[in-house]
Amino acid sequence: MEINEKTRAGKHLTELLVKTYTDIHTRAAAGAFVVWGAIIVPAEIFAGFDNVVFCAPESHAAVCAAKGVGAAQCLKAEALGYSMDLCSYARIDIGCFSDGGKESPTMGLPRPHLLVSNTNNCSLLVKWFDVHRRDMDIPHFILDVPFCYGPQQEKDRDYILTQFGDLIQTVEQLSGQKFDRDRFYEAAAHTASASMDWKRFMACAEHRPSGITVFDSFVQMAPFLIARGTPELAAHYKILADETEANVKAGIFPVPDEKYRLLWDNIAPWHQLRKMSTRLAAMGANIVAAPYTSCIGAVEGSYDLLSFEENDDPLWYLARVQNHSVCPMGMDLRLSSMGPVIEKLGIDGVVFASNRSCKVFSVMQMDEQRRVREQYGIPCVMIDVDHADVRKFSQENVYVRLEALLESIEAKRAV
Repeated sequence: MEINEKTRAGKHLTELLVKTYTDIHTRAAAGAFVVWGAIIVPAEIFAGFDNVVFCAPESHAAVCAAKGVGAAQCLKAEALGYSMDLCSYARIDIGCFSDGGKESPTMGLPRPHLLVSNTNNCSLLVKWFDVHRRDMDIPHFILDVPFCYGPQQEKDRDYILTQFGDLIQTVEQLSGQKFDRDRFYEAAAHTASASMDWKRFMACAEHRPSGITVFDSFVQMAPFLIARGTPELAAHYKILADETEANVKAGIFPVPDEKYRLLWDNIAPWHQLRKMSTRLAAMGANIVAAPYTSCIGAVEGSYDLLSFEENDDPLWYLARVQNHSVCPMGMDLRLSSMGPVIEKLGIDGVVFASNRSCKVFSVMQMDEQRRVREQYGIPCVMIDVDHADVRKFSQENVYVRLEALLESIEAKRAV
């Protein structure tokens, strides 16, 4: 298979994304209650209402970056006085909103009635969404999710559940709609089913050569961010897992001459996906996984899927996975989620991508790099990236370091 040939799942992904963003605008124009929420906010809750639309500004910013308009949107925000040092997701979102979604591949996002941020994914989110609160004069609900240095404590989970109840009441009051628990349960079940198939897809990386690249998982995680709680999400991930498993059985691999199996630590460099995947494949290198995508469906510090059947209450399930996204984990938890991936996938080296936009993801990486070298005895490298602002990315510097990593792996093998 040619590396750029679009698969059935790839075509279905395009159709799903187009449909989702089209529906968002269509329903909003017809009078739906619109929520802008952080990507870790449980979108399934909003599916429990008859006519509530959920939009994820972070995911929209990633789409802008992947489509090559991220820097242009950042410039608009910077012209308004926002520092270039701020997260590029925030700058893209603010810049896009400032002129009504011009240059956005999705025509921007419909104007919200409610903002919902959280404290566990990124401390900047609260300030970022507060910019919109002031500009649009609309309510801003903040989910306060405690940081985890160990397994989530029951008191913290109860605290999160109380806030979920408050969020439901807030939407009821503002939208005039009643929360339907049966609809919500069905939505949560769709997400749980999708998570099971996501893990099947990710498990294809265990084969040698790997059945996937990390760039596949970066692209294919998009529905999880914008379509959680929908039957379309569950259907798509079944198609994805089935097709990928069939390709492995048929001997079809994205990097058939795979010599180096690498792990990526951080958010995707959205503006470099195709360039980086193609260049690495030419060197026989395959970045096969990243904690950023392998954490989906798991809990803090774990790679394994959390069973939807573990508790009768789907709100409990959603509260339990609130710390899954790496950023709200202490050092030991990050390493305990990374370790099984290194061992199970036979990782030869780790690429720590120091992300100029995501400080909270990057702040521990120097210590992580040292501990991975000590505990697993594999080479590591640190590169500088920005997940959405291409102006902060140097191809020359990045590939010099990546080539040095491959040389280190070869030197280790020769000993």
